[in-house]
Amino acid sequence: MKQSLFQEMKKTFLFHAIAAHFSNGLIPVAVLYLMLAIPTGNVYFEHTVEHLIVIVLMAIPVSFFSGIHDWKKKYRAAKAPIFIKKIRLSGLLFLLTASAVALRLSIPDVMQRTGLEHWLYVVILFSMLPVVALLGHYGGKLSAQSRQASKPA
Repeated sequence: MKQSLFQEMKKTFLFHAIAAHFSNGLIPVAVLYLMLAIPTGNVYFEHTVEHLIVIVLMAIPVSFFSGIHDWKKKYRAAKAPIFIKKIRLSGLLFLLTASAVALRLSIPDVMQRTGLEHWLYVVILFSMLPVVALLGHYGGKLSAQSRQASKPA
């Protein structure tokens, strides 16, 4: 008997994967808009950065807690190094994002300034890229391992 599309989606729905890809996908877009804002001085590009990082800040806890739920459910909270790395990287990403948002909201013209706060903001945003790359890398490794483990011998 053929399953309905809804039944199939319900059976294969991976909430953590969706939540993680959502927030981790917005960060490179925010950095792209930052790179457009720097040479052009266009405030609309920089305002887009602000909006994106605020959305990411709200999305990271959803991704984190859905990941913790999956880790406990699928992997019985195994203390394997890959999980510890992902948890630490998630915490680091949250701290970087919260710092960028706090800096941007407390100094609205941070991109027009030339002092330390300007460069700190830019460095924080760029430093988020390797963090999301590593989170994706480790997530991909886990996904590939679980696919191989579920294949019949």
